[in-house]
Amino acid sequence: MTSMGKIAAIIVAAGSGSRAGDGLPKQFRPVSGKPMLRHSVDVLSAHPLIDALVIVVGDGQEDQASQIVADIPNVTIIIGGETRRESVHNGLQHLQMSREFKDVLIHDAARPFLPVKVIDDLIAALKANTAAVPALPVIDSLARSHNGKTLSASESRNGLWRIQTPQAFHLNAICAAHDQWDVSKEATDDARMAMAAGFEVALIPGDEHLAKYTFASDFTAHAKQSDVMHIFRTGTGYDVHRLVENEELWLCGIRIEHDKGLSGHSDADVALHALTDAILGAAAMGDIGDHFPPSDPQWRGASSDRFLAYAVSLVAAKGYAISNVDVTIICEAPKIGPHRASMQQRVSDILQIPIDSVSIKATTTERLGYTGRGEGIAAQAVATLMREQNDAG
Repeated sequence: MTSMGKIAAIIVAAGSGSRAGDGLPKQFRPVSGKPMLRHSVDVLSAHPLIDALVIVVGDGQEDQASQIVADIPNVTIIIGGETRRESVHNGLQHLQMSREFKDVLIHDAARPFLPVKVIDDLIAALKANTAAVPALPVIDSLARSHNGKTLSASESRNGLWRIQTPQAFHLNAICAAHDQWDVSKEATDDARMAMAAGFEVALIPGDEHLAKYTFASDFTAHAKQSDVMHIFRTGTGYDVHRLVENEELWLCGIRIEHDKGLSGHSDADVALHALTDAILGAAAMGDIGDHFPPSDPQWRGASSDRFLAYAVSLVAAKGYAISNVDVTIICEAPKIGPHRASMQQRVSDILQIPIDSVSIKATTTERLGYTGRGEGIAAQAVATLMREQNDAG
């Protein structure tokens, strides 16, 4: 049986992190208010083209990892090996057994700040390539030292690249590369194993935000950035859908019993659509139609919480956190009041912000216009984003 075209991601988080100090494995240490592992989990799990996430941890680390990702769906935690190569191999074997996946992204938890664009570019590259990795050109001068104290020879930096993760592969190809690898040697990354097996590896632009946390000083340097100023950006969104018979009614991610539902390409949740636009607008990243065009059949009947979660991952990759949101639903019926608390909780869960940062309101148009006549439901939303910025700007 062949794979069915799905894409999975593996996060390698099995290390002890001894060089980072503090006794706690670095993948579980806090960075910007949450465990390091959670950062890449949030971005990968929210990406609409990634169907499953496998986290590989060290023996005895399962409970700690499970607590960190308890609220994230489609996540599997497995035990790794003594080396990174063995841990990745375990993750690949798990995916092979399901026979569902065509492609895989392999990422290190020690690179917490994962831009969505890198994921997009890797997945796009796999349409024409067996493997692809993000890379940055080497710009510093290079030299050798035989004694560690004085320079002995200069080296050319022409053609040299700094390789990052995640790295993307056709699943069958990277599994074959692992099976062929000489286990008496350790590979620095999976791209090297793919090349050794005869596969070409394409380069896509990397990102400086993908810096790897290795030493205690890496955490210290990030902590020093707390002496910063905050910048705020606000966006608005508006959406309307027609009420029709024989459709489900979804508002703020909650299904509501009603004699009519909203018509649209997706589930037509006007409230989440307006909120998605507000978040994208605050970051100047277009609107919902740019990212999820109605002409694309894969979004037919899609749950709108996927759109909202993806917008959150996009703005997070640009360094923004959501401060608060305010949604107003405009309709004559149904009554929103009985569902307001459930709506607040659902939006809070999707955005991963406190419930008291989510406002859900409703109003009517005094029976005027299309909403007043019960022909449709409209919603408008406001979202405020916050980002830290040092004095250097």
